[in-house]
Amino acid sequence: MLYMKSVDLKTKPEICRLAEALGGRIQIARKRRHLRQVDLAGVTGLSRSAIQSIERGEPACLFGNVLLVLWTLGLSDSLDLIADPGLDDTGLALAIKDGRRRVRVREVIDNDF
Repeated sequence: MLYMKSVDLKTKPEICRLAEALGGRIQIARKRRHLRQVDLAGVTGLSRSAIQSIERGEPACLFGNVLLVLWTLGLSDSLDLIADPGLDDTGLALAIKDGRRRVRVREVIDNDF
């Protein structure tokens, strides 16, 4: 089994900036819906401290918790745009440039018993 080296996300300023920006947007969405943190925690089943962590943009928040909060606030539809293969200009350019595709050779199954 392969183990990946753990990365301290706090040492990655761009990741911290993105997490803080998303947390701030989640906080604005919650406030516009006139929900307190304790109300959102009750609806999602998360603790108030988990909601606070998400809104502060702590990079170590569980991804599933962030998705749950976004879904609860009615913001999950816009997640379809994140990492959409059709909108990935770099990935599309590399795929066209490379042109190679992995081919799997079919194994012939012998059904003679």
